[in-house]
Amino acid sequence: MKKIFVINGGQTFAHSGGAFNKTITNWTKDVLESINFEIRVSNVNEEFDAVQEAENFKWADIVVYHFPVWWFQVPNRLKFYIDEVFTAGHNNGIYKSDGRSRVNPAINYGTGGLMHGKKYFVTTSWNAPETAFTLEGEFFNQHSVDEGVLFGFHRMNAFTGMTLLGSFHFHDMEKAATKERIDNYEIEYKNYLKNALETEEFKVLN
Repeated sequence: MKKIFVINGGQTFAHSGGAFNKTITNWTKDVLESINFEIRVSNVNEEFDAVQEAENFKWADIVVYHFPVWWFQVPNRLKFYIDEVFTAGHNNGIYKSDGRSRVNPAINYGTGGLMHGKKYFVTTSWNAPETAFTLEGEFFNQHSVDEGVLFGFHRMNAFTGMTLLGSFHFHDMEKAATKERIDNYEIEYKNYLKNALETEEFKVLN
């Protein structure tokens, strides 16, 4: 039985109540339960024990991150969570070192992870419409979410040794969050996630 650790990074802050990422987390749980996977869930809004959270990473076959993008970064509470938990995982299942040796420190940076063989999956939610990433002359200069804003996030996970299972990005979730769009997103996302988990093929959908 696959073991899946889900992190809800939908922080409650200012005008954001974190409701949509709670909804996505529930969609994910629906899919995982339908496949009969074993699940653990953490919410960054809650108090946490960094050592225990590191144990969740060590326990999991697949780590699932859900978060909104704030000012082109992860929310501050999720960044705090990652800083604390990955530090607790130093020489404790997440990473050993940066991978280099003193003999030749110019090479092998980023190869000291301890989570090889594990995979991760990520969703992000945006106010920005999909066209901001795809149309010539628009804000993101035709760089996808994964190639642009999430580049550092993907390298962070690679540093631990994990490989990307898939990503799914929800666009225009403030100005155009109609019930019809959310219902369609639910169907599309659940189908995508189920396929990714069942086949474990690399796949990215923007």
